[in-house]
Amino acid sequence: MNRLNIAVIFGGQSSEHDISCISVQTVAKAINPEKYDITYIGITKEGHWLLAESLKSIEDGSWEKSTTEAVISPDATKQEVILSGTEGVTTKHIDVIFPVLHGMYGEDGTIQGLFEMSKIPYVGCGVLASAVGMDKVYTKIIVDELGIKQADYVLVRAVEVERANAGNANVTMDDLADRVEEKLNYPVFIKPSKAGSSQGVSKAHNREELVAGLELAAKHDTKILVERNIIGREIECAVLGSAADVEASGVGEILAAAEFYDFDAKYTNAESKTVISPELPEGKTEEIREAAKAIFAAVDGYGLSRVDFFLEKETNTVIFNEINTLPGFTSISMYPMLWNAQGVDLETLVERQIALALERRY
Repeated sequence: MNRLNIAVIFGGQSSEHDISCISVQTVAKAINPEKYDITYIGITKEGHWLLAESLKSIEDGSWEKSTTEAVISPDATKQEVILSGTEGVTTKHIDVIFPVLHGMYGEDGTIQGLFEMSKIPYVGCGVLASAVGMDKVYTKIIVDELGIKQADYVLVRAVEVERANAGNANVTMDDLADRVEEKLNYPVFIKPSKAGSSQGVSKAHNREELVAGLELAAKHDTKILVERNIIGREIECAVLGSAADVEASGVGEILAAAEFYDFDAKYTNAESKTVISPELPEGKTEEIREAAKAIFAAVDGYGLSRVDFFLEKETNTVIFNEINTLPGFTSISMYPMLWNAQGVDLETLVERQIALALERRY
């Protein structure tokens, strides 16, 4: 049996570059070497595409010193990676792509557009679902149509913050704070609309912290989401399949070590914990599972996603938080742990994603 050529792409230009370099190691070890010949393509933080010679080079970081460039050709008649090094230019046919990329330029639909131009099957959500899932504001607009409860919010644009700080007479930081305070009570969360792993996110308890949070978020994105603070349990659900045929795992709970589950709480604070199959009030697990499937279908999801919710403390109301269309695959990532609890081990989960990629229609 001939092996298929699979390109595994990792790294990327987003703030989650380092997490991607960890996730890819988990994914690569789960790919069946008897079925697939793996080509590792790393994207540096500067956006340089390089051939990683081996998994070991990813583990020790030496791939960034590679002298061979590796670029996916957009030519739909070729379906190949172009390799350019000291010995000249060669090409290699690619049967399927597994992008292990998080955040901007990896999870937002941009690289998915390249894959679709190339007509190479790829793992994960398509252009629309990736773009919508990455942009929290537009996710909210779609989820509103489903009637699923979510936190009240105010949209602020980064250009408004920049103009206010530049002394523009038409808008001041007090004007922006007034807009938020007219609709929301403190505390509030301030989030870049498209940032991943909680980069640029802050919590404000007063106007001074709100202004500082808006200025921080404006450094990360063009749109800023200011949301009502939800006091409750953080619950996550994994989904896989297609919009027409989606499966949901059980649920998991995040016990954050910090005041909220920011980047450091997720990846560097050992006190943060995850609980698989936590005890929830009667009917709430199934409500979350059904909501996760409905949201995945509404954004035209494909392959995989993790859908995050709150279970409000006082009311036990299920409140949608966000959808992650390319969730983490590190050893502490909720997505693979949730499926493992359902009897789907990592090797089977990865194989199912590749199989879905090979079945997808453009």
